[in-house]
Amino acid sequence: MGDRVCVDICSLMRPGEGLLVGSFARGLFLVHSECLESNYISSRPFRVNAGPVHAYVAVPGGKTSYLSELKSGKEVIVVDQRGMQRTAIVGRVKVETRPLILVEAKVESENESYSILLQNAETVGLVSPLHGEGHQRTTIPVTSLKVGDDVLLLLQGGARHTGIEIKEFIVEK
Repeated sequence: MGDRVCVDICSLMRPGEGLLVGSFARGLFLVHSECLESNYISSRPFRVNAGPVHAYVAVPGGKTSYLSELKSGKEVIVVDQRGMQRTAIVGRVKVETRPLILVEAKVESENESYSILLQNAETVGLVSPLHGEGHQRTTIPVTSLKVGDDVLLLLQGGARHTGIEIKEFIVEK
């Protein structure tokens, strides 16, 4: 259980779009918006059920912010499955206590692990990479994730201080 943050933006998102969020700024997961139809809730194409209050989210200027720091009027970066980015204004942030699940990812070319905690719900998903032409899914619900599933992850520099990348020794676990 933990306090998770829903970020409602003043723009509509399409399938394959979401926010870059992670437990560590060096590896941010592309968390899908709630734009897809579901048996559980109506489509909310303005919302990302983004993660717990401690998580980082990408904001303009190559910076990160804690999800807990977001509020009406702040800006976030919306990213799609192809890596295209745009800026969006936060309209509202909603924090509620919910069951969380730990998701860990390994990058094949590194001996590095990245993680995020997300609400354990069918409506919360990670964006999957594009693979050629033709039909493919854009999101994998966290409740359906299996070992070996591919998800999109932004890898960036190491340590951060007040959201800005710094050159300093730091260990995050």
